[in-house]
Amino acid sequence: MIDAAQVDHLARLARLELTPEERQRMQADLNSILGYFEQLRAVDTEGVEEMQRPEDLVNVLRDDVPGEVFPPEVVAALAPEQQGGFVRVPRTVEAE
Repeated sequence: MIDAAQVDHLARLARLELTPEERQRMQADLNSILGYFEQLRAVDTEGVEEMQRPEDLVNVLRDDVPGEVFPPEVVAALAPEQQGGFVRVPRTVEAE
């Protein structure tokens, strides 16, 4: 069971300022959650294989086939700014 001191410790770690009512509710909620874990601990899992997820994950990738290429004039017309035949974009990484 979670006591008031443990709730205060968790609140401090999470940088939460709890009112006394919130502290009480948090303690009750955490104890309720821990109660669910106790219920799960009571379940007989003998002979049950461990698994990470209920479904097998399979990547579905398409072939990398070149598609339609826009002419440079179309790209230039869409670009808000150009310089020396290149599309100019805002800096995303600060230089030192």
